[in-house]
Amino acid sequence: MKLSVFNGSLPKIGIRPTIDGRLGGVRESLEKQTMDMAKSAAKLISENLFYPNGKRVECVIADTCIGGVAEAAACAEKFARENVGVSLTVTPCWCYGSETMDMTPQVPKAVWGFNGTERPGAVYLAAVLAGHTQKGIPAFSIYGRDVQDGGDKSIPADVSEKILRFVRAGLSVALMRGKSYLGMGGVSMGIAGSIVDQPFFEDYLGMRVEMIDMTEFLRRMDKGIFDPAEYKKALAWVKENCPEGKDYNSPKTKRSRKSLNSEWEKSVKMSLIARDLMVGNPALAKMGFGEEAQGHNAIASGFQGQRQWTDYQPNGDFLETILNTSFDWNGIRAPYIVATENDCLNGASMLFGHLLTNTAQIFADVRTYWSADSVKRVSGHTLDGHATNGILHLINSGPATLDGTGQQTRDGQPAMKPFWEISKSEAQKCLAATTWHPSITEYFPGGGWSTRFLTRGGMPVTMCRLNLVKGLGPALQIAEGYTVDLPGKVHDALDQRTNPTWPTTWFAPTLTGHGAFRDVYSVMNNWGANHGAISYGHIGADLISLAAMLRIPVYMHNVANDKIFRPSAWAAFGTQCLESSDYRACENFGPLYA
Repeated sequence: MKLSVFNGSLPKIGIRPTIDGRLGGVRESLEKQTMDMAKSAAKLISENLFYPNGKRVECVIADTCIGGVAEAAACAEKFARENVGVSLTVTPCWCYGSETMDMTPQVPKAVWGFNGTERPGAVYLAAVLAGHTQKGIPAFSIYGRDVQDGGDKSIPADVSEKILRFVRAGLSVALMRGKSYLGMGGVSMGIAGSIVDQPFFEDYLGMRVEMIDMTEFLRRMDKGIFDPAEYKKALAWVKENCPEGKDYNSPKTKRSRKSLNSEWEKSVKMSLIARDLMVGNPALAKMGFGEEAQGHNAIASGFQGQRQWTDYQPNGDFLETILNTSFDWNGIRAPYIVATENDCLNGASMLFGHLLTNTAQIFADVRTYWSADSVKRVSGHTLDGHATNGILHLINSGPATLDGTGQQTRDGQPAMKPFWEISKSEAQKCLAATTWHPSITEYFPGGGWSTRFLTRGGMPVTMCRLNLVKGLGPALQIAEGYTVDLPGKVHDALDQRTNPTWPTTWFAPTLTGHGAFRDVYSVMNNWGANHGAISYGHIGADLISLAAMLRIPVYMHNVANDKIFRPSAWAAFGTQCLESSDYRACENFGPLYA
């Protein structure tokens, strides 16, 4: 069994077919069409969406069409039994709005009203959404652009896109609820993001925060509280698959071979311990450590490292890299979410991207803006393609998921894929593209290993970041763009100016010509923190929908307006400037769990 927080019961998607309740000919004529809509929606969802463990998303349909409050209550009871975490109401006709609506406040909800002329589905859609808005229970509106014939059972492309976007975001909300963020250590080097704000996790994400002191790692290492058989297997795998690269330390600061070997051993033990702290491990119970075997039910975590730990013990670079990667000594598996320096806000950002895509996430410093002129001056090279207007150097201080090498492919192009799509050969290519270097002793006196690779260019990616603002609360930034290939000599000229033992991604954000995306410099200048979470694919629209569900405003993005999908109530706060109306709506409705 894979060790994961997703091994138990997972939230389902509830489909609510609502109907005109008038018996004597009206309801009877609509029963089949209405239930068929529910079945079509369930089929669309289950065929296209997956849980983070690779299983298809499950849907639950109400036992009957819902024509009034008694059937609405029966549906709610069934959904509670079935662990429904997302609610989609569907109808081709007029229904009684407040009598049939879903009143469960913390479950994301949408209504699909069939665009047909035979029955007024759009009239019910407008009426029930007015009820949702008036009662303070926002819902997403799904209404096809083109009129369909009454007997048309197909789901138009625009409707499918909205249903799937809503469910991806809603399922992310449901999967976070009740899980934990595990802070391993405390504040790292005064980084604000590693000041773990428990009310944020509780009020906005429905999560709890668990904290452990880093001495717990020492206790488990000293007392052997890890699976010794797995440790032996993991260490052998590391020796075979993690080639060492150049030691960039000076002769004075180079560490002995004996010390380096010990650092590998400790790094592997730390990885096992961090994973067990997050999700538990039944093997520990068999060893007599029943409490430790349970873990902290953590869907995400952060490792403080610097400086109290790293001045004394090996850094967490291997730990963070391998846990964030979609494979290890046990084979291909779902990645864990572990934030460098216990930056919980970047950890939450990574979690958003992971739940929306089921892929590994890159944690990176947003290190340097390189203008085209600066690149030309330093290397003699003229940037072109996506990089024409300049690039951002994304480079973390040691670790990043090996999926970020870009050695996986989709349709012949570099990609980062859900673990169940990754082949063994792709995993090996990721490993082969990576070298492991003794950490720079001045930075990490306790030693450890840094991850070095270069992300392949041409991948569509989205960088996001949650920030906390006093008096406002959380706010989200989003930047879609592409990874970029540079000629080898140009990369070296730029990369060698910083620490060459760290992983690099060259990123070109997509520009819009206005606001924070008028040029690449402005993207860098408006980024709200020193870190960013990078996900494969252009998922900005999904992030915007997710943020709206959580009542987190988005203050910087380059997503086209026609892709922005928020609850219908947001329109009441303004339709001319969508960014401003988002702020007003989020403030009005407040955190989802407060």
